[in-house]
Amino acid sequence: MTSKNSKVVELEQVVIRFAGDSGDGMQLTGSLFSDSTAFAGNDFATFPDYPSEIRAPQGTVSGVSGFQIHFGQKTVHTPGDLADVLVAMNPASLKANMRWIKEGAIIILDADAFIEKGVIKAGYLEDPTLDGSLSGFKLIKSPISTLTKEAVKHLDLDMKSTLKSKNMFALGIIMYLFNRELDMTNLYFERKFKANPLVVEANKAVLAAGFNYADTMEFFGTTYKVEPAFLKKGKYRNITGNIATAWGFMAASERSGRPLFLGSYPITPATEILQELTNHKSLSVKAFQAEDEIAGIVSSIGASYTGALAITTTSGPGLSLKSEAIGLAVMTELPLVIVDVQRGGPSTGLPTKSEQSDLLQALFGRNGEAPVIIIAAKSSSDCFYSAYEASKLSLEHMTPVILLTDGMLANGSEVFKIPKVADLSPITPPLAEANDPLYKPYRRDPEKLNRQWAIPGTHGLRHRIGGLEKEDVSGNVSHDPLNHQKMTFLREEKVQRVANYIPEQEVFGNPNADLLVVSWGGTFGVMITVVEKMQQQGQSIALAHFKHIMPLPKNTEDVFDRYKKIVVCEINNGQFVKYLRMSYPQFKYYQHNKIQGLPFMIAELEAKFNELLNQ
Repeated sequence: MTSKNSKVVELEQVVIRFAGDSGDGMQLTGSLFSDSTAFAGNDFATFPDYPSEIRAPQGTVSGVSGFQIHFGQKTVHTPGDLADVLVAMNPASLKANMRWIKEGAIIILDADAFIEKGVIKAGYLEDPTLDGSLSGFKLIKSPISTLTKEAVKHLDLDMKSTLKSKNMFALGIIMYLFNRELDMTNLYFERKFKANPLVVEANKAVLAAGFNYADTMEFFGTTYKVEPAFLKKGKYRNITGNIATAWGFMAASERSGRPLFLGSYPITPATEILQELTNHKSLSVKAFQAEDEIAGIVSSIGASYTGALAITTTSGPGLSLKSEAIGLAVMTELPLVIVDVQRGGPSTGLPTKSEQSDLLQALFGRNGEAPVIIIAAKSSSDCFYSAYEASKLSLEHMTPVILLTDGMLANGSEVFKIPKVADLSPITPPLAEANDPLYKPYRRDPEKLNRQWAIPGTHGLRHRIGGLEKEDVSGNVSHDPLNHQKMTFLREEKVQRVANYIPEQEVFGNPNADLLVVSWGGTFGVMITVVEKMQQQGQSIALAHFKHIMPLPKNTEDVFDRYKKIVVCEINNGQFVKYLRMSYPQFKYYQHNKIQGLPFMIAELEAKFNELLNQ
């Protein structure tokens, strides 16, 4: 459904930002365009950005909801710094996003929203579309609300329902501008609103109206096309980090032969994992929504005791509440995966914004000596593989694993190649055999130091567990001082030996560069983008991005020893660098931190790295 009347310009990459009130449907608009982008074969990354209130004050800058997508014909690692196109549904969304668009960008406005009341409420002294402040941009003022009403006047819809679909008019304009077909989006309407044919018809009509409006207006004389990216043969889909996490657990359940149990309590931004797993009861998934965070995790510990792959999901405040129960899982040496989708803190903090500020809590936030394995996903699609690996490590080493993701990964989306479960690495839990005459609850594998998993009801494997210290091998309750020290050392050494079963730390770039950039978790995309860009400019720079946090890879010290300068970059106040200073105090670490509820920008990192290289 492309136009024959416009000149088509081919672009290598584009960044589009949709913005409006939190009730204007910008997240859905962005998601539907992302689906279209995936169908078109482009690589992409997205950044949903919305207020924490369920319905923020209408028409105010604080209530603006945004969705940014960066797509291209080459590999895309980040949602992009500044937008080439901004869709602003009201004055507040324009004001809130002017700093996030490029000079000369296309700005598409709903002209109907730029009335005096809306302009003043957004904090403008006068209408920005009339005072010349937007002269450096390609401004397209479209009467979106009026034309939406016109598109559905033949339908029996009230005004509120009519205006709910104005986001589809804006989407229609963008679909025209980038030569996209409407069929896939119309199919979404049919599936989503099949119980309400009138809503289906309204959305289709408004989407087509937006497309046709753009086709007939002279200022859309140029349209744009981004050729498909090169993708290896396979089956692909658009996936968010939370959905990928849920799928990773289901794959691990199938590969390990263990039923999957999730005990969880809803919390932003982790709830989508619970919602997704609830939809897959046919795959031996049991999802239990508990009355609070503590009930969620202890139900999972109970499920683990009975032989399930047990997981629990949360965010920062919930991880605090779960800390005592994590200690119970450490003491009982049962497999358990705790997913912490990090958000801005402390306390309620910034529920819909992203941070990496739970690292020290994950490392040390329990009473006593309670070590756990910690890994951190590096991208939305990597959440699948991280969830799978967390399950494998927990099941095979009989210990809790904390999987750190974050709000940006969880809600952001990208292209995901769906793997075959049979191609994933095998998972072999150390199950005790029935009537084993040598069975003892804490008899350990000499290499991994893991105990055997004795499923209740299996003949000859009667045993007991609990939070009290246990005697080595026998599993009897023990208060002996020397036994307690021995068991503490065994639990610690068991976690440290996991380093023998994880990959060595990879370095991107020159093994002897002047500057080593160190990062971890969800910042990988922007880090690799900046480092590769600077390498192409001839800069002596390399990247070590950490996925395995506890234990650190075996070659970490050797990697650090090769570089003159090390800079650690984090979306927190320096938690990973504190951990590195504890672990490898012989090295000098520079640091670059950001705690604004926003991701790193390419430009700011490039400036910091150039500053260090020029010192």
